[in-house]
Amino acid sequence: MTDSNKPADTIRLPGGLKATIWFNTSEKGKTFASTEISRTYKTKDGYGDSHIYSQDDLLKVARLAGMAFDRISELRAADQAEESGE
Repeated sequence: MTDSNKPADTIRLPGGLKATIWFNTSEKGKTFASTEISRTYKTKDGYGDSHIYSQDDLLKVARLAGMAFDRISELRAADQAEESGE
């Protein structure tokens, strides 16, 4: 769960919105989750990400944040089950 080189999961919604979940470990050994919410858009050279949302995107961003919260809880529960041998 603490591999900081790659995300633990990415949740996508239509319209290019995504939430990327990362797990990292502090210097004191505590694992914490971080989430980046962005909107992917197409450019002439490929794709880019933006952190600016239109009014129409705001409720989708809120929904995506809730989904990310739930997914982090699922990942933590799975990790705890694995550690306890379940």
